[in-house]
Amino acid sequence: MKVLTWNVNGLRAAIRKGIDHWIDEIAPDVVILQEIRCRPDQIDISTFPFQDWHAAWNPAQRPGYAGTAVFSRQPFKVLHTGIDGNPDPEGRVLRIDVGGVDLVSTYLPSGSSSEEASRKKNAWMAEYAPWMASIKRRRRPVLVGGDLNIARSERDIFHWKSNLNTSGFLPHERAWMEALINSGWHDLVRQHSGDIDGPYTWWSNRGQARQLDRGWRIDYMLGNTRAAQIAGPPRVHREAGLAISDHAPITVNLD
Repeated sequence: MKVLTWNVNGLRAAIRKGIDHWIDEIAPDVVILQEIRCRPDQIDISTFPFQDWHAAWNPAQRPGYAGTAVFSRQPFKVLHTGIDGNPDPEGRVLRIDVGGVDLVSTYLPSGSSSEEASRKKNAWMAEYAPWMASIKRRRRPVLVGGDLNIARSERDIFHWKSNLNTSGFLPHERAWMEALINSGWHDLVRQHSGDIDGPYTWWSNRGQARQLDRGWRIDYMLGNTRAAQIAGPPRVHREAGLAISDHAPITVNLD
């Protein structure tokens, strides 16, 4: 089962830009999306690339903002939206059971726009971490994909020295991310790629960051021990990201 995670920076915009081509090219079995920015009734079904797939939506209450969705070639069961089924007005967590795998789409708040946004991100992280600790202990595979809006280390951000005081690379955010991994989650992309710079998954539109691959790695595939045992080498699809979004999709095969 090939799983793809992607922050599409607006699903309707991604459709206009030709996301259908990349879905055909990459050929995933399950697609988990973040930042869809729409409700299902706002989609033009004639151009919708997932019209024959099984679908679940968790849009934000605020129009044109955040939201998650899952599309699968095979039937699945929605386990809950939100952290452990708690209210989720921004549509940031969607958890399903597909083919015996617990699959979670997560879109962690950015925190970069204001002090209030930073406080909201910190509160969200404080609630999310213990929930992640509870679901990783399941004996079945658990795979969490999504935009966590935090770069783990200097290897995960090109201009790390100039971003030490930037949301997404603050010391307490990196410490939180490391604690999450050290608690037993496997950062599948880093485990496979090793001690190298990147591979980056997000690029600013400023300067030549996109063209020169000077980005951040803030999108993840995290697996519990069972998922890590059956996961093949992940892949970051940079070309698809440059064509469709400011984020690249990541895929992993679960055997």
